[in-house]
Amino acid sequence: MVTKARYIVFSIFLPLFLTSFNAAAQNTLVPVGEIKYAATAFPDRIVLTATEDPARNQTVNWRTRGSVTEALAQISKATDTPALHLTAETIPGRTQVLEAGNGLAHHHHVTFNNLEPDTLYAYRVRGDNTWSEWFHFRTAKSGFEPHTAIYFGDAQNAVKAHFSRVIREAFSTAPRAQVMVHAGDLVNSSSDANHDDEWGEWFDAGSFINSMVTTVATPGNHEYLAQPSGPRKLVPQWPVHFAMPSNGPAELGSTVYFMDYQGVRYISLDSQQALQDAAMMQIQTSWLRGVLGNNPNNWTVVTYHHPMFSVSLGRDNPRLRESWQPLFDEFNVDLVLQGHDHTYGRGENVATGASGQLGGAGPMYVVSVSGPKMYMIGESAPETMDRLAEDTQLFQIIQFSESRVVYEARTATGELYDAFDIERLADKSKRVVDRRPDTPDRLCGNPEERTGSSCWGGSSHIGL
Repeated sequence: MVTKARYIVFSIFLPLFLTSFNAAAQNTLVPVGEIKYAATAFPDRIVLTATEDPARNQTVNWRTRGSVTEALAQISKATDTPALHLTAETIPGRTQVLEAGNGLAHHHHVTFNNLEPDTLYAYRVRGDNTWSEWFHFRTAKSGFEPHTAIYFGDAQNAVKAHFSRVIREAFSTAPRAQVMVHAGDLVNSSSDANHDDEWGEWFDAGSFINSMVTTVATPGNHEYLAQPSGPRKLVPQWPVHFAMPSNGPAELGSTVYFMDYQGVRYISLDSQQALQDAAMMQIQTSWLRGVLGNNPNNWTVVTYHHPMFSVSLGRDNPRLRESWQPLFDEFNVDLVLQGHDHTYGRGENVATGASGQLGGAGPMYVVSVSGPKMYMIGESAPETMDRLAEDTQLFQIIQFSESRVVYEARTATGELYDAFDIERLADKSKRVVDRRPDTPDRLCGNPEERTGSSCWGGSSHIGL
């Protein structure tokens, strides 16, 4: 028989336990029964996305409640006076309707055209009888000029709880970065929960950073939902959150595209579609040949989700090596930025796929993770990777100059974990300068949950 005192304790802590359990199952900090991320009168989920010509065009995306039926944004050259509204031009855009786990929302995007290169602009977006705050962004310069990019692997799980500190540390480290690259699995898209909360947390984590730095995002397998039959389907939030350039194959909408930014061509491929559908692989491969073959830029960066050379246990993607690696080698791609494996790996691969100094052609392959879900390194990873890590949240800072790429991988606390330079020599060949710290590879330190392939599960440490 339960005593009164025990009953009181039980009645107090059981709801807390159930709330914690259910919130963990949802991969968010939102307790069951709470609605945190419903659309309101106030613009939210504001994000700058890539354009084909970022020196003269910039797209902004945001969300409101359904009463806002017209997409409107204002833009002005940024000045030191608060009278921005007097010089601002009002620009209309496009509105799309989405009914998701947090109810009906209207998603808007506006593209600012005919901008001046290398110019600081201020903009705001319209809500229901209100505006957002004013944000700044600077257009790209025409032609080659040095710039800095930030690259993230999977955020995916417990995004607000754990990814927030990573993206904020990255911004603190490189506050003038102009581009952010996300290599897929931004969220988990749990099929048994309200995964719109996960998107709310992703935008919460990045906050104003998303509104000021241009995002290059590629989808991962968790941006695709399993169907009762047939291939996985892209989550409906992706195309309404990310209005990307329409220079990719028509069949692949907002997931395959490129952006030229100050002498660097950033290319997004959709490896999930490629791996689940042979026709989509062929479409992307044909498109990629054209984009790489007609590329006037100093440097080329390709991002997609599933690694060319897997780092974690039990994974391999031979079809990517069959279709895409020959093109990367033929057209001398410089960096390939990937996710998926929830480990860290970096390797210099010649055309045969063997680790070693670049032979004048071929890319540096990187796999990274920024969220809390952690896997174990596979036995074959040292064959293709020169620096490895388990159980480590990371962000990467990449600086592009005319003849050098400077790459640094830093942990969530800002500690330098890996570094190298790619030098472009006078004969156009490349040389890698390895600058990794003289520290051992980090290995899984979890004494509680470690299993054969997993170091940390996705949501076991949200901590409600």
